[in-house]
Amino acid sequence: MERYWNKEMECATLSEMKALQSFRLSQTVRRVYENVPVYRERMDAAGVKPEDIKSVDDLYKLPFTVKQDLRDTYPYGLFAVPMDKVVRLHASSGTTGKQIVVGYTEKDLDTWAECCARALTAAGATKNDFMHVSYGYGLFTGGLGLHGGAEKVGMTVIPVSTGNTARQINILRDFGSTYICCTPSYALFIAETMEEMGISKDEIKLKAGLFGAEPWTEEMRQEIEEKLGCKAMDIYGLTEIIGPGVAFECSEQSGMHINEDNFIVETIDPDTGEVLPEGSQGEIVFTCITKEAFPLIRYRTRDIGILTREKCSCGRTLIKMKKPAGRSDDMLIIRGVNVFPSQIESVLLSLGNTAPYYKLIVDRVNNTDMLEIQVELSQEMFSDTIKSLEEEEKRIKNAIDSTLGISAKITLVEPKSIERVEGKAVRVIDKRKLH
Repeated sequence: MERYWNKEMECATLSEMKALQSFRLSQTVRRVYENVPVYRERMDAAGVKPEDIKSVDDLYKLPFTVKQDLRDTYPYGLFAVPMDKVVRLHASSGTTGKQIVVGYTEKDLDTWAECCARALTAAGATKNDFMHVSYGYGLFTGGLGLHGGAEKVGMTVIPVSTGNTARQINILRDFGSTYICCTPSYALFIAETMEEMGISKDEIKLKAGLFGAEPWTEEMRQEIEEKLGCKAMDIYGLTEIIGPGVAFECSEQSGMHINEDNFIVETIDPDTGEVLPEGSQGEIVFTCITKEAFPLIRYRTRDIGILTREKCSCGRTLIKMKKPAGRSDDMLIIRGVNVFPSQIESVLLSLGNTAPYYKLIVDRVNNTDMLEIQVELSQEMFSDTIKSLEEEEKRIKNAIDSTLGISAKITLVEPKSIERVEGKAVRVIDKRKLH
């Protein structure tokens, strides 16, 4: 089995990678300056000309791009090629305003497939495997992104898309799917539905799954691996940058390698914009250096993470990103304390008595922030005595209060009462924003 899809890039030396990045960056900056009025205006305002960007060390001179810029230029204002070169469009869901529209040339689609092929190969996939794609197709980038990567590897692709979970399980079993990709919360829902259908994990042949599109914890990984009997690998991407495949886990499962021949990554202080040294926790910023249609420069992702170049046992030299702690815009500030939903998920899954479904409800009562955490009981716990449920509630409350450093109200709810979704799980209802 091949350990690498593209050994030359995945195992390049730091000096080789830096030289390649510097060349591609200077070319990209010149191209966006000439073809994208917004970039030209921004660079002129900052007093930066394309010739000032000679290497990655000059990246800090360039202005940031943020999500609002994509909304302000909707739909095609940031495209760097004429529309007759754009062969596909994708878009974000647009749940928080005007949707983000991105475009791809034929070469961009090939670059994307290459990135996803590396992720699949790192997860052990070969042309002899069957790829069950449970991400949504359509404008969402998940389905078609990993579909393209799987085809590049030569896998047999089963484009199931989302929905009809019982049918998905029959296909997993009958078609002999060996790989799956979907959101981690949907993977757990598949496992739960299999249990209800009386189908054991031994009846399916899954070796590994590539799970992404929402934050998830190590505890959730263990739960998926145990219930589906396969390796649970993390894959990372953003619609704005390319889609899934920007970064991927290797067999070490200790952070994701970034495809840095295509994307230059930085961490910055989210408040000041100052570039932070490697190993510091900060906001992740990407610059696209091979994209033709939609090359974003210094795009602020709002994801909070840590970059490291520690040697990896898999042999890849690509910089690694630790699993993001959450998004700066998902982060809740409750009574002055930073709270990420992932912290709560970790506590619940490590305690082990509840189902891995929860909801955070934040409200403001008499000018004080209140946090309620609804936790779904497992079927076994639900049939327990009231006394044992009260003890469980107390146990959860103590563990959460000590982890977060603030007091939360715990509400135990019936099994299956928290909505299951096939796309990204909605974990937080912040009523403070509605007042």
